[in-house]
Amino acid sequence: MNSNVGGIDKILRILVGIVLIVLALTGTIGLWGWIGVLPLATGLFNFCPAYKLLGVNTCKVK
Repeated sequence: MNSNVGGIDKILRILVGIVLIVLALTGTIGLWGWIGVLPLATGLFNFCPAYKLLGVNTCKVK
């Protein structure tokens, strides 16, 4: 599994994931907030399966 998420993309994924999860925990946006687990996980693992399928790579380190 090669890294394909890097830089600002990684930071934004982690922040959006955390915000969505917090909003779900507080009941602000309901169960849909748990979708924030996906961007959080892809940001933490530096790998996005959708990027792999589309041939996108934002990680500068090979």
